[in-house]
Amino acid sequence: MTTESLSGTFLLVAFILYTLSFIVFGIAVTGKKWSSRDPETHVKRWGRAGLGVTIVGFASQLAYFFTRWYAAGHIPVSNMFEFLTFLSMMIALAFIIVYAIYRMSIIGLFAMPVCVLILAYALVFPPDIQPLIPALQSYWLKIHVTTAAFSEAFYAVGFAAGLMYLLRVVNFQGTSKADRRERRGVEVVIFVVLTTLAFVVTVFVFRGIGYEAQFKQELTKIDQNGQETVETSIVDYVLPPIVKPFNSTVESMQPFLGMKEPLLEAPSWMNGINAGRKLNTFIWSLIAGFLLYTVVRLILRKQIGAAIQPAMNGMDPEDLDEISYRAIAIGFPLFTLGALIFAMIWAHEAWGRFWGWDPKETWALITWLYYTAYLHFRLSRGWQGRKSAWMAVIGFVVVMFTNVGVNLIIAGLHSYAGV
Repeated sequence: MTTESLSGTFLLVAFILYTLSFIVFGIAVTGKKWSSRDPETHVKRWGRAGLGVTIVGFASQLAYFFTRWYAAGHIPVSNMFEFLTFLSMMIALAFIIVYAIYRMSIIGLFAMPVCVLILAYALVFPPDIQPLIPALQSYWLKIHVTTAAFSEAFYAVGFAAGLMYLLRVVNFQGTSKADRRERRGVEVVIFVVLTTLAFVVTVFVFRGIGYEAQFKQELTKIDQNGQETVETSIVDYVLPPIVKPFNSTVESMQPFLGMKEPLLEAPSWMNGINAGRKLNTFIWSLIAGFLLYTVVRLILRKQIGAAIQPAMNGMDPEDLDEISYRAIAIGFPLFTLGALIFAMIWAHEAWGRFWGWDPKETWALITWLYYTAYLHFRLSRGWQGRKSAWMAVIGFVVVMFTNVGVNLIIAGLHSYAGV
């Protein structure tokens, strides 16, 4: 077995153990109703078991990390697959730290699914080891990316605790306008989570059946001298092409549900790298997410948030609010160091300037300003409870767009990370 395949085995084991830990924490929280033991004893026993499984999973992923580092010859955080796997490992570590402080099993029931979902999403990207481009051949790669990811892991725990708070306090039986608005907000968050899960499952299903489609795209570009050049590229799809690339022809396409030709063409203004494929992926994500959400709603016969809320009974909302705040308070100085200060120092070494308003730099600043506002409103304006929880939830959406959306959608100096 090669070192690269060994690292993949360690990662698979970690994925299985993280999923198992989520199940164990679920038994700890929901099983106290039918357990013959004292409910508190039941929760503590299964909570310790869940923590133990999480720690073993973290150790397995740590083994993946170092074996892949050895196989690649550089720290494995240089592309989307590597960064997201590292982020999931840091979320597991952040959860272990927070659990050690608060000893609340319910945190694992929400934090570990975030870890599992991000790790599953990482597996969508090509896992091949790639050589570092010149800009990444620096010791700052280790310092900047690892610190930033560790900080964002605490933001993820803050997101989980904030969502738990909302599920605990939102009135799902209320008829007032405020109650309906909050219920819709919680359902939107759940829909986004389910959409991500559905997208991952959809990609693996079509990969499993070996679906492929290929298009030849021609794009006209004008250089600084006004001279036109035509660039031809081949765009590969792993999902059935509802939308084909702009100005492209079909090279090969497997029929799907009677669809032998793409239904639409990407608009002309979407002329970025693989823009048509990204639009097609987005449409498939919405379709899969809507189907999964609908199926779950039909099974539960009520809003998903209302079905989850009984599991939160007995939880002190103030404790959940405190956990969310403390996690973000830990993450903020780490993010300031890793995503801003260390990043600017590295940018100066790599590109000769501290700041250049590159899309990734801009969104890192937006994220920092957002959490600065969160802490300001929390400490100076007394924004606790609902307002604080909503900011924690929305903040992690901003974090994930900064990490994933910017790399995949917006062209810039950091576009290599989307490969």
